[in-house]
Order: sequence, then C-alpha cells, then structure tokens
Amino acid sequence: MNAKSAISKEIFAPHDERMLGAVQVKRRTKKKIPFLATGGQGEYLTYICLSGNYMFSICSVTNKKPAQASITKVKQFEGSTSFVRRTQWMLEQLRQVNGIDPNRDSPEFDLLFENAFDQWVANTASEKCTFFQILHHTCQRYLTDKKPEFINCQSKIMGGNSILHSAADSVTSAVQKASQALNERGERLGRAEEKTEELKNSAQQFAETAHKV
Repeated sequence: MNAKSAISKEIFAPHDERMLGAVQVKRRTKKKIPFLATGGQGEYLTYICLSGNYMFSICSVTNKKPAQASITKVKQFEGSTSFVRRTQWMLEQLRQVNGIDPNRDSPEFDLLFENAFDQWVANTASEKCTFFQILHHTCQRYLTDKKPEFINCQSKIMGGNSILHSAADSVTSAVQKASQALNERGERLGRAEEKTEELKNSAQQFAETAHKV
C-alpha cells in the first residue's frame, strides 16, 4: 500500500471522510521555531491532503447540505509507519492558491488561508499539477461563496485539460462508442431479418410454382 492510500485509510476513513487528493511537500522557507521549543520529533514527511465527508464526492453530492471539504496537513515521522493529522482548514478558509510560475512546470506553490500562509515545494511538478486540478475543480463545483483566487497557474490546471475533464470525456466517449456499436449491430440484425424474410418469401413462391407444375 502506498503512502497516500495508507493516509486515506488511516487518517480519513475512520472519520467518514474520503481523501480526494494529496501532494507530498516540504517547506521552501524554514519555519521559525520558538526559542523555548525543545524535544523535537526528528525528520518527517509532510502531505497536504484534500478531503470531504462521505456525502461529498468528486463526482456527485447528495441532497444533504452543506457538503464539507477540508485541507489537512498530515505528517509521518522518521522511523514510524503511521501518520499524524496536524493542522486542518475548512475549504472555505482558503483564500489564495499561488502556482508561482504560469509558464513552466514548477513544483513550488503557496497556500494562503484566513489565518495562515505556507510556502511549499511539491515532491514533483506533476504531483503538484494533479493536486491543483483536483483542488480547483472542487472549489469551483462546491464553494458557492468566497471561492479562492488561483494565480500564476498554468492553463491546463484551470481549463479543459484537467484530468477530471479527461476522465469525464473518456467515459462519455466509451458510452458513445458502445451506443454506436449497438446501433450498428441493430442495423445488421435488421438487414439480416429482412434478408431472411426475402429468402423465406422466395422459397415459398418456388414451392408454390413447383406444386403447380
């Protein structure tokens, strides 16, 4: 089981939440540690996760309102196989998503919340792009007010090249192909039935003629 699947099962599933997307990150700038802070827990991996409760899904939502979604910081400390839930924000608290550079694939990004601001570097630019696509789609579809601003983001994140749109297009294409195949099959069966009827009529006429002779 990979890390993201383990996070979904361990952190979100027990609370009736579904993880919609996640990106492994590290800070671009070192966080200031209070002077009196001691007893650190050592090295760790950090994941930024987008999740929603079970009445909230990436494809549909039930009539129960409001559908809740949140962004959670999850950590895995060195030497441990388990994950720890850290800071969590409701999606409505997200104010700005900064992709840093709209002209190239870049792993850097910033997240601005009502009461927090973090500067991150994703594990890969591709992982960041996928997370941004899911995040943008989720915000546009389920937030009615106070939608966050997406700035310095590549067009493929904001437009029709989203993996979500691609998936929907693939499903639509498959349905259309299946429908076309059924129609073609129906046409072939129809032509076969017509041919059979013609042969039947010809045979009957031949039998009647032979009987008269």
